[in-house]
Amino acid sequence: MTTTTPVLSGETTGEPAPRTAVGRVRKKLNTRTATTVSIVIALLWTVPTFGLLLSSFRPEDEIKTTGWWTFFTNPQMTFENYNEVLFGRSSSSGQLANYFINSLVITIPSVLFPVAFAALAAYALSWIKFRGRDWLYIGIFSLQIVPLQMALVPLLSFFSRGVSLGGITLMPAWDLDSEQKFIQVWFAHTCFALPFAVFLLHNFVSQLPGELMEAARVDGAGHSKIFRSIVLPLITPALASLAIFQFLWVWNDLLVALIFAGGGRQTAPLTVRLAELAGTRGGEWQRLTAGAFVSIVIPLVVFLSLQRYFVRGLLTGSVKG
Repeated sequence: MTTTTPVLSGETTGEPAPRTAVGRVRKKLNTRTATTVSIVIALLWTVPTFGLLLSSFRPEDEIKTTGWWTFFTNPQMTFENYNEVLFGRSSSSGQLANYFINSLVITIPSVLFPVAFAALAAYALSWIKFRGRDWLYIGIFSLQIVPLQMALVPLLSFFSRGVSLGGITLMPAWDLDSEQKFIQVWFAHTCFALPFAVFLLHNFVSQLPGELMEAARVDGAGHSKIFRSIVLPLITPALASLAIFQFLWVWNDLLVALIFAGGGRQTAPLTVRLAELAGTRGGEWQRLTAGAFVSIVIPLVVFLSLQRYFVRGLLTGSVKG
């Protein structure tokens, strides 16, 4: 004689579990309608950029008299706009080649320094026990709410006192040579980036399995060995994501570079020169369109080369188990 045991509501029976709210939302986002809407939004977002690209290759007279969409009925192309903004010798031309180098000199250290310091700080705040660790992390996290503009005056005051950093005296931008101006910009960007960088990397480092750390300690590894051999390889996607964010922020920055590096040709980045390309009456559109695409070449290369790490960094930690 066999008996049948009733199945209580909510008990596992081998059948698919009821869909959760997240599952229902995910299913709706995977529909054909959602895909179509996404494609339409992407196309609408791309149209202005496409029009800017076409305008950068159009002659000056055409740009100033007709819209970019007339290119398809009367196609005229020239590389004169790019030649003028990159290598023009007149004072009104772009001469962006030199400013392009300045942007690279400013951006690369301003990315490497905060990423390196934030990785070390995130490991210390996650896996090294010391008094006041949690309060220190809260303090770093709270610094994100301070507007950048409010910190400019204290930093300028800090530099104006002639502070010595690594044997180099930091002074106001107008009293410095090129090397010292670059150091001030690196210092400023590093300070502004660290709160968010530490917060972001701490979320990744703190989720690493504790068993790995314990096994490494049993094998006699110190903190430096654990950080180099275990932590860094595992948080590479997070480091790449942070590097992309910081690179785009510094490359497109105008305010910090203008204040701490000045507007001279020896130290000013692309953004400073692009702001001057419009001319006194704001009518030099042919230079602006070409200059805009010169300025986005490097960010596009950086993003496309690190795209797979960027996606992995966004997804890391979002799903457990």
